[in-house]
Amino acid sequence: MDLEERARAILPPAVFEYYRAGAGEGISRDEATAAWRDWRFLPRLFQDVSRVSTETTLFGTTIAAPVLAGPTALHTLAHPEGEVATARGVAAAGSLLVHSARAGLPVESDRWWFQAYVLRDRSLTEAQVRDAANRGARAIVLTADAPYVYRSAVPEAGAAGPDNRPPEQRQDPALGPDAVAWLAEMSGLPVLVKGVLRPEDALVSVAAGAAGVIVSNHGGRQLDRVVASAHALAAVVEAVGDRVPVLVDGGISDGADVLTALALGARAVLVGRPVLWALATGGADGVRELFDTYREDLTNTMAQAGLKSVADIDGSVVRRR
Repeated sequence: MDLEERARAILPPAVFEYYRAGAGEGISRDEATAAWRDWRFLPRLFQDVSRVSTETTLFGTTIAAPVLAGPTALHTLAHPEGEVATARGVAAAGSLLVHSARAGLPVESDRWWFQAYVLRDRSLTEAQVRDAANRGARAIVLTADAPYVYRSAVPEAGAAGPDNRPPEQRQDPALGPDAVAWLAEMSGLPVLVKGVLRPEDALVSVAAGAAGVIVSNHGGRQLDRVVASAHALAAVVEAVGDRVPVLVDGGISDGADVLTALALGARAVLVGRPVLWALATGGADGVRELFDTYREDLTNTMAQAGLKSVADIDGSVVRRR
């Protein structure tokens, strides 16, 4: 919250409100963080936690902690170097960036995934995805929960955002699971489906060839009063089992939230708005410090809970209050 308030003081009001915006009354946006507080820890005693490792591996990339930068649009509104600075900070912290299809700048990094929308004109999507693969993206993240863009003003354009695009450049509202195999074949990369909240949709995604699913309600920016990711995660994990990794985003503000998500079965978490606040207040160094802070806080929380490594975390660590 302190980082958000510092960003509020620096950013133009219209930019801050664009980043912070939620759909409708902002109910889902505001409930996201509180939802993680519905669990309590059950620490293990007599564990040697003199050394704690938060390191994990996702699709062949080793990361310092299971905390990634989720896809958010137009980082250039927060900092002149935009996504270039974000990518530099994320890489310096040993993490991964999911680069938005609606980014302000391309990235130069070997630690990134590309977030894709399937547009009505699929040739436009194909061009974006092939370009991302050629530039070194390690995975494709298909955002499936936005058949239409909730209208929110983009300050730089003074307009109503992506819905003002020509029809062929808008999301395809008839998107089906066939897009998963299409993206995978075209890119040669693993495809994760983002926006999953229902177990049956997770199963459809996996059956369609998804290499992973991301439990997400789009930061509360698309449909208001939608269930919090924290409350949807466990059922999705139970349905998917060990077939593919499950990731989650939404309101994750500290190491305790990360540990809760991992205990509920997530392989890693993604953070969105905090990255924008860190970028606005400190550029690449601010982003690096943000991810270092998540890692350090997770390390401390794991030690206090008697957990030596990410592999030690399981469902016995938490109870719903």
